[in-house]
Amino acid sequence: MNRPLFVTLDGPKGAGKTTLLEAITQGLRAGKHKVVRLCEKKSDPFRAETMLLVNRIARQPSAELEREICKRFALSRAWISQQVLTRQPADSIILMDRWYPSDAAFRRMIPFAEILKLNGDHNVRVPDLHVGVVTAPAVSWARAAARSRGLGSTVIHRLEEHAACTRAFEREIARNGWLVCRNEGSLDEAAQQVIRAIIALR
Repeated sequence: MNRPLFVTLDGPKGAGKTTLLEAITQGLRAGKHKVVRLCEKKSDPFRAETMLLVNRIARQPSAELEREICKRFALSRAWISQQVLTRQPADSIILMDRWYPSDAAFRRMIPFAEILKLNGDHNVRVPDLHVGVVTAPAVSWARAAARSRGLGSTVIHRLEEHAACTRAFEREIARNGWLVCRNEGSLDEAAQQVIRAIIALR
């Protein structure tokens, strides 16, 4: 492969993505692989403006506003694809915290197939490996609630909403053939599952 391997992890809040990402990073680096860690929201120069719309839709839901948010996220990912991903070393493994499946959790009215098409129409880079990290909703809800910052969500405030978010992710993982990683047991086992899948693509 003459460009970086692009691997993304996505999943509901509290599924353990950040902890898992750190374990994967350490495992790959121990194997002498060059790893670049990125986060979608930290790489997005338009994040603040988009989040104003997200705050608005939490108060006043509408399909028109939801579609505009999805479009803005797609434009941001197109910018990241062109301005950030292309500048990483060709022999590196890019690990990205969140990519377009996050839209499946928070959007309510726009079909996820339409969101994927929107991203494709804007030439958003398709990950070489897309990992869906999930747990039973009660497990991830409890983990998120136990964090110092709490659930930290603009649009999800009840366990029922979180369970619906989890089901949405699981449907899209199955529908799109992404790697499912159930992060309820041993962290090392979950990390090694993803590492093996990454190495198989090198």
